Amino acid sequence: MLEKLFKLKENKTDLKTEIAAGLTTFMTMAYILAVNPNVLSDAGMDRTAVLLATCLASFIGTACMAFMANLPFALSAGMGLNAFMAYTVCGSMGYPWQVALLAVFIEGIVFIILSLTNVREAIFNSIPLTLKRAVSVGIGLFIAFIGLQNAGLAVESATLVSLVDFREDFNTKGICALLALIGLLITAVLYIKKVKGSILIGIFGTWILGMICQGVGLYVPDPDAGAYTLFPSFTMTDFSKLGETFGQCFNVSFDSVGIFNFIVVIFSFLFVDLFDTLGTLIGVATKADMLDKNGKLPAIKPALMADAVATSAGAVLGTSTTTTFVESSAGVAAGGRTGLTALTTAILFLLSMFFAPIFVAIPSFATAPALILVGFLMFSTITEIKFAESSYSEAIPAYLCIIAMPLFYSISEGISIGVISYVIINLICGKKKSIDPIMYVLAVLFILKYIFL
Repeated sequence: MLEKLFKLKENKTDLKTEIAAGLTTFMTMAYILAVNPNVLSDAGMDRTAVLLATCLASFIGTACMAFMANLPFALSAGMGLNAFMAYTVCGSMGYPWQVALLAVFIEGIVFIILSLTNVREAIFNSIPLTLKRAVSVGIGLFIAFIGLQNAGLAVESATLVSLVDFREDFNTKGICALLALIGLLITAVLYIKKVKGSILIGIFGTWILGMICQGVGLYVPDPDAGAYTLFPSFTMTDFSKLGETFGQCFNVSFDSVGIFNFIVVIFSFLFVDLFDTLGTLIGVATKADMLDKNGKLPAIKPALMADAVATSAGAVLGTSTTTTFVESSAGVAAGGRTGLTALTTAILFLLSMFFAPIFVAIPSFATAPALILVGFLMFSTITEIKFAESSYSEAIPAYLCIIAMPLFYSISEGISIGVISYVIINLICGKKKSIDPIMYVLAVLFILKYIFL
């Protein structure tokens, strides 16, 4: 049955590999179960309700990806998009969280329409192969940077970012950063030796080392400093809390909002989500060697549809934009090639509703080594970009795309800069034939975005 549904042999994979890959993806994404409730609670939403909504939206979106597209990609509440909702829409703009959820719901409906009319697919196919490869490399650097931050290795400083001082707060921050480094070395060695499930083993191994350190007193929990116990709790979740956010996106009054401002909010969500999703699909699919000879992803349409359905469903349940996660690349690196990987992740998200306190206990420094290593694996795509002088008109936009993602902390900004520079450079250099007509439209839209949004 599984073979018929997911075509395992055709994709050169097996049941064991797919399940391990799905578990790996989930483990690298599990932090969202802790982070999203914390972020959206700043918008006035109940943490437990957001946690349940996040689990359900992740399950629905990832299951749709599994059955509709047969791709190993997982979905959950997007990082950056949740912060935009909490701190910009509900914070500086002052809108109630119910209004923000309605904007997300409408955004999802718009995406469903765009997916049905092939607009999102056409955008994906219009991006040149060199730029797609650059997106994969840029995402690699981006998630490696996220991993360094989650590990506590990269910290804010007078130079914007620097290496952590291991001696300062050693029993809280210092030891976590050190454990992340040890975990990275363990994961790297296992991966080089081609040990099955090396990334997953690295996550669990680092977490176990952390618990041992807590047991002997090297790690000292201090909630005020953001250092929580590493031992999982076995308390159950209050499911009735979901009622506080479910369907609240339809309980909205526009008297204090204004239609024009509301439309601006919708377009803001729309722009960021569209190109974050496209960037993630391009990057992960490129690394998994799923693109055809023309640089197209055969299952792009159902993949985008799954993403759109998940966005609207998530808004009804009570969470910010649900989108394809770049951490899916961890599962791909572990050998995941079909929707069975995604289905495994989806089921784990559903189960996490019942055991959320356990999954939330997975510390970020334990998943950080996986992100850093996967960043390296995605970065290796850079060898497929031609940097010869004759290819500068494509190589320079690719370079700008790559560096923009980690430095501006945004996949969509990297794509924006890559597209704009590609069109302008090739147009001025007399290489109009290499520019797809849709690329002109995208370049203009990106420029307008910087002017008005």
